[in-house]
Amino acid sequence: MTHIRRDRATYAQAGAPAATRSVTGKRSRTRAALGVVAMVGVTGLAGLAGCTDDDGGGYDGGTDGGDGSDARGGELSPFTGEETDPGDEPVLAVKIDNAPAARPQTGLDEADIVYVEPVEGGMSRFLAVYSSELPDDPDEIGPVRSGRESDLELLEQFDDPAFAYSGINSRLTPVYEEAARGGELHLVPPATVPEGYERNDERDAPYNLYADPATLVEAAPDASDASDIGFRFGEAPDSGGERTRQFEVSYPAAHFGFTWNGDDEHWNVSLDGDPAEAEPATVIVQQVPVRDSSLHDVLGSASPYAETVGSGSATVLRDGRAYDAEWSRPSQDDGTEFTTPDGEPLRFDTGPVWVVLQAR
Repeated sequence: MTHIRRDRATYAQAGAPAATRSVTGKRSRTRAALGVVAMVGVTGLAGLAGCTDDDGGGYDGGTDGGDGSDARGGELSPFTGEETDPGDEPVLAVKIDNAPAARPQTGLDEADIVYVEPVEGGMSRFLAVYSSELPDDPDEIGPVRSGRESDLELLEQFDDPAFAYSGINSRLTPVYEEAARGGELHLVPPATVPEGYERNDERDAPYNLYADPATLVEAAPDASDASDIGFRFGEAPDSGGERTRQFEVSYPAAHFGFTWNGDDEHWNVSLDGDPAEAEPATVIVQQVPVRDSSLHDVLGSASPYAETVGSGSATVLRDGRAYDAEWSRPSQDDGTEFTTPDGEPLRFDTGPVWVVLQAR
């Protein structure tokens, strides 16, 4: 059973104290350039490739020129709302370990989106999604670990992404292969792209396998570009949010803390109390059904299956506030919409997004 605890601060948001540790990643943030400006209307989900479209697409306010481009000529990522370089934006998803021996992770701070997923024994792993900084950054990602059945459902909203993982349950092999044959995924594990991985001699196996994202992207030339998955970026709701300095989520054997850093305007992440190299602008705690699948690990523990198709409640953290939200994903082919309790799009702050899948 997972639980959350929200610590409501009594401080004024503009004068919020910085969190105890601020980690500066390599990604170039364009928060100040995009600014907080007038909102542009948005309606529903719309398919697009690599940028936003006439309804505001992924960015619902600010400098969006209305055609998916920034007013200065750049494009806006549908995953972060930030400006990106014009051109292809292939999507690469990587399964990253979160066991204590796997920390600190490499490249986690440069992911556009990080999904926190339950795995066996009450533990967790990350499904990190990269696009806007590829192929230049990050240089490496890891430690890479095995895929799960529920990854297929989660990844289908990204169209045909490349997927990096290290091993799967043997009973999943035909399922993964069928998804690859159907064009739903471009599988780039070590068995397929050995030149895209290397072992770190300073770490113990199985926590020492690292991926070279540039090589993996090159090995999957038909991987789909970043497209609209339902995220909307722009101004926060006018009301409804509670000032929140710290928000915590616990799995049976994993704990996540998100502390607002008002100076640098992002959330500092901690993993089991230890600071992590990640600075999401928006954190979503998405309450989903989690059931036991028919698969088990080598110790006999059932593999959890987090169902991300359907609807439910969520909490969206942005700008030092927590907002009640609803999520909806009608089918695996659809993206996930997040709305206020009144049904209006709940816009995220521009920057990396973390999504914690919490058992409801």
